[in-house]
Amino acid sequence: MSTTCAVVTLIAAAMVGFSAVSVFLRAQWVVRPIADYGIPMSWLPWLGTAKAAGAAGLVAGLFVPVVGAVAGIALVAYFAGAVVTVVRARWYAHIPFPLLYAAPVVGALALSPAAW
Repeated sequence: MSTTCAVVTLIAAAMVGFSAVSVFLRAQWVVRPIADYGIPMSWLPWLGTAKAAGAAGLVAGLFVPVVGAVAGIALVAYFAGAVVTVVRARWYAHIPFPLLYAAPVVGALALSPAAW
């Protein structure tokens, strides 16, 4: 595994982990848009758990590449769903936000030994 792969993976895990903690703490800059998109607040623990599990899976992937690949694919699907949710809510200016979190995950997947 290359140093670049490890660094990109850790950055992706940190960003997704930060996002998970923000959901768990119900930060207003996260909760308000989620409510505006029409997502029930009862989903927040599940959404935060999915992100936290994905972040942990990315870190585990440094040691077991297939785990990281599965976590990365799941996170890409999660953030793709977030983009669809934002588009369905017609908040087009918010489309870059899930893509910002998805980008390092895609980078980590591309650099992963499991991808070769």
